[in-house]
Amino acid sequence: MATVTFRDETATGRALAAFDVAGVPERMTLRELIRLRVREEVARHNAGPGDRFQGLVRPDDAEVELNGYRLRRPRQLDWERQAEVAERAFLRNGFFVLAGDRQVEELDEVVEIGDGAGLVFVRLVPLAGG
Repeated sequence: MATVTFRDETATGRALAAFDVAGVPERMTLRELIRLRVREEVARHNAGPGDRFQGLVRPDDAEVELNGYRLRRPRQLDWERQAEVAERAFLRNGFFVLAGDRQVEELDEVVEIGDGAGLVFVRLVPLAGG
């Protein structure tokens, strides 16, 4: 078993957030890693739900804020729903993922997780007017 670090960065390389998850298999598909990441984010939110959510993708009925999303009211989130949204966002190029020095291009691509390995999620923001 290994520990993986999930890091978010902007397209310019500015770090946004990072967290570790221990006890993961040493080989997982990107789809499994995205689902693991989202499940962990939602579990952390649901442990003390507030009106802000800091995660990979925007929950339903939430507004975008700096470094997160504002929920209309504090509530529990469904991790499976969030994971589906994240998978679709990846397929629509809403973000891309770097594993070491390479870009992971397919959801079913296997990623080697060495202890302390990091996955960088680069969020892409659509240009205004474009």
